[in-house]
Amino acid sequence: MGLRTKFNLVLILAFSIGMAGAGYISHEVLQQNARTEVLHTAGIIMESAMSVRGYTVDEIKPLLSEQMKDTFLPQTVPAYAAARNVMRLRNKYPEYTYKEATLNPTNPASRATEWESTVVEYFRNNLSEKELVGERQTATGLSLFVAHPIQIKKDGCLACHGTVEEAPATMLALYGSAGGFGWKLDEVVGSQIVSVPMTVALDRANETFQTFMVALGGIFFIVFIMINLLLHYIVVKPVKLMSAIAHDVSMGKLDVPECQPRGKDEVASLAESFNRMRRSLVNAMKMLDE
Repeated sequence: MGLRTKFNLVLILAFSIGMAGAGYISHEVLQQNARTEVLHTAGIIMESAMSVRGYTVDEIKPLLSEQMKDTFLPQTVPAYAAARNVMRLRNKYPEYTYKEATLNPTNPASRATEWESTVVEYFRNNLSEKELVGERQTATGLSLFVAHPIQIKKDGCLACHGTVEEAPATMLALYGSAGGFGWKLDEVVGSQIVSVPMTVALDRANETFQTFMVALGGIFFIVFIMINLLLHYIVVKPVKLMSAIAHDVSMGKLDVPECQPRGKDEVASLAESFNRMRRSLVNAMKMLDE
């Protein structure tokens, strides 16, 4: 096995280990960045919903208080306002969802599904938790969700959701008395859940990873060629020349020209030493012939 072959085997092994390590680390970083990006988007949607809820309570509901005596207006309900706001967003981004999933809702559209019920139960069993982040498979692929508990903190909520008898007649006329009652102070009755698809972010991360690995492979190939060229002209070629000269001298060819060392590196020093040895050997062989 030649010097070049041994050197290339070591080089390929080193680059393979380096590429495997770089690939693993970059893949994990890109995947984590994709998840962070999706989580950031979900957080923005959640904060937007919270802002709409606050705006509805502070500014919309007082303006419509008189009309509420005659007709129940859903626009005064924070949950309704937040859901309608995100619904407009879904006209452009249909994969994004926001829902105030409730176990016992007034509006049937807010009733929690099976998986949403598990989120609500989590908050009911862990009252100190204020946020839950998770992933789940959907029909469109992997989706990340962020959930906050809906906990009754104000007595005003019980005016509509305490008992049927105390509920506004206008609300009963619109939604009926089948659900949304019996809520209690400090009880977790539901959860705000934002779902954002991860498919786009993960696909983008995978494309970036593939581009990075192709570029890294290309750099390796260029470096590999350059190192082999340097190895050939700086080491292999001079050593082969010295080997050929040594072979000719050993076969009695004393007129073989000397090596022409280039530079001041170790190979040039070796060539100078080799030339001195050759001259000494030639002189010794001439002395023997005499």
